[in-house]
Formats: sequence, C-alpha cells, structure tokens
Amino acid sequence: MGARAITVTFLVLCALAAAGCGGSDKGGSSGGGESKVLVGAGSTLVAPLLAQWSNDYAKKHGVTITYGAIGSGGGIAQITARTVDFGASDAPFSPDQADACDGCLQVPWALAATLVSYHVDGAPAKLKLSGPVLADIYLGKITTWNDPKITALNPGAKLPPTRIQPVFRSDSSGDTYAFSDFLAKASPIWKAQKGFSTQVNFTTGTGGKGNDGVAAIVARTDGALGYLAISYVFSNNLEYALIRNEAGQFPVPGPASITAAASAVKSIPADNAISLTNPPASAPAADPI
Repeated sequence: MGARAITVTFLVLCALAAAGCGGSDKGGSSGGGESKVLVGAGSTLVAPLLAQWSNDYAKKHGVTITYGAIGSGGGIAQITARTVDFGASDAPFSPDQADACDGCLQVPWALAATLVSYHVDGAPAKLKLSGPVLADIYLGKITTWNDPKITALNPGAKLPPTRIQPVFRSDSSGDTYAFSDFLAKASPIWKAQKGFSTQVNFTTGTGGKGNDGVAAIVARTDGALGYLAISYVFSNNLEYALIRNEAGQFPVPGPASITAAASAVKSIPADNAISLTNPPASAPAADPI
C-alpha cells in the first residue's frame, strides 16, 4: 500500500497489524469461499485516508472494508483478540504487545504528521513553538500565551495574556505516542517525568476522545492548544503552529516536510518499528513530529 506524505508527529507511523490466522469471521464467507468483507479498527489519524482507499478498493476488487476509528490502542487490542481482520496503530507494538499478538505481522503502510493546533483570539497565524516549550506547557510550567519563552520564539508578535488551555487525547492514541515521543526526545524533563506511550498521565489540561474530540475542544476554547493529526487540522480549518526541528528550522507541515522526515530514515529494523519523530539536524526541511 502506498503512502502519501504524511506525518508524524512526529511523523506518525501508521502500522497495520494483520494476521492471516484466526481473523474476523464477519466477512460472511461460506463453503470455503473468499470473504467479500474485511473488518478493521484502530487509528483515527489514518481514518480519512482509509476511507478513500476503501472506496477505491471496493470499486476495483468488489471487497468491502469496514473500519472503526477507535484509536490506536483499540486497534491493537482488537487485532490481538482476533475480533477484526486488521488493526491500525500510529505506535508500533511494544515487546509485550508483539508477544500477545502471536502471529501478527506489522507493516508500515501510511505516513502522516501530528500537528500542534491552537485557538488564541488576537494571536497571529502560524506561531512558532519548540519541543521544550511544548513540554513545559503540558507540564504546567508555561501557563499564558505571552510567556517570555513563547515570545522569544515569535519576535515582534503581539501575544495576549490569555491562559493556555492544553488539550490531550483521553483515549489510547497513536497521536499521543508520537507527540510524547517527540517531547521525550526534545525535553529531558518530560522524558524523566512522563515518558512516551499511547497513554500518558497528563496532569494539566482537558482530555478529548479521538481526533474529533480534541478538534472540537480546540475550536471552541479561547487559549486552547492541542495535538491533532494533520488531516483533522485542515478539515476543521484550525490554526496550527510551526515546530522547531533539530536544525533550528520551522518547516511548514505538509507532504514536502513529511517526506523529508521519512527520507531521513536510513535503516529499517527487523520488526518494522520505525520512529520518525525529531529527525536529525542533517534533515533541515523535516517536520519534527
């Protein structure tokens, strides 16, 4: 399956965990015939792309693909339980998850980016932010939009004293994995206190279920800041920040910067668990998430 460019939030890696053994019997096949239905679940990030792929595949091959956008954690849980034919996750298997999903094959199949979106009345478009600043916001150390650490990244911008309202995913999410993975690489404090996972113990802010839930909170809340899959930011016409990468640049999120991040990967591990967050300074055009 091909990939458009993408993401990450990292650049976010969508992994397809599919097993030919013990898959879903929801396809309605009988008499040993081939099923005309495939059932999948998982990542909300990849859902818009999968919707397009599903339509194309049904037209060309007569096979219907149904997909539940329930979050990456749910996708891993359901493929492990063999209640679906495939599960999609923006986070690769942990060693324990790989052991539990015996016989599953992890295949990189899509690239995307996790963006940092914000809603601040009176603030300019495309504010510049960095990993350490984002970590301090979600740790509760930076609380207003006119904080000196934010204004230093945006010289000349007039930022209001509006209180920052961080928004995070309340469900087990690959976007959370990508975002927290980036923060753990950019901020030693974040790495020590929070680490990275599909579910992080956020102690500051408001939780929203799925990308749709986070987008809704950001859209209606003055001062809000949240992390979202790129397609949800654009489809909801939300403002987004430019994030500093290791080269000190602030690339615009999109196909070019996501492709640059993917191109920075020089080797593929045996389990296909690829990390695209925080590419090296040798990739100045790369999106860092």
